[in-house]
Amino acid sequence: MKDTIAYYERSAREYAKEIDPLPPANRAAALRRLMALVPPGGMVMEIGSGTGRDADYLESLGATVRRTDAARSFADIQAERGKRVALVDVVADELGGPYDAVLAMCVLMHVERGQIDGVLRKVAAALRPGGAFLLSVRDGQGESIGPAGMAFWSRSDFADRLAAAGFSVEWDDHHVDCDDDAWLTFLVATR
Repeated sequence: MKDTIAYYERSAREYAKEIDPLPPANRAAALRRLMALVPPGGMVMEIGSGTGRDADYLESLGATVRRTDAARSFADIQAERGKRVALVDVVADELGGPYDAVLAMCVLMHVERGQIDGVLRKVAAALRPGGAFLLSVRDGQGESIGPAGMAFWSRSDFADRLAAAGFSVEWDDHHVDCDDDAWLTFLVATR
């Protein structure tokens, strides 16, 4: 995870140039599904806020968002827009709470396979009873190495890990993005 954080520290500004300020249609639809489970003005923690696009969208739908990222460079980018981002490493740090929902889009793929169960239990503990969790991971097998290593998951294997952490799957989706990367998205709730 440290290599991934270091990678984003170096490349955040270039990454930000590639990100549209509005979420793509499939992501926006998933965020609206999440908000259907959040009470008005509910508190959502976003893990890996990056440029803040998803947090901005959730706020436009009425949520209060606690923005977090492990890379100070992303916090700085959002601070330039007047947004506050707490530095939180989802593997090493406590998450606080309780939250009505947690969001982790395109983030947990960077958590090593051997650490994912602990992270999922940590998220479950940060949610209020019946709280929702929207996340995406890469579809596939194994792990990649490199400056931003990734773990790949099958739908059934990741769903089993979510169940073991105390979540029930409310909705899931398989999506191939414009770069031909396959993603699994889950909307789950604590039992």
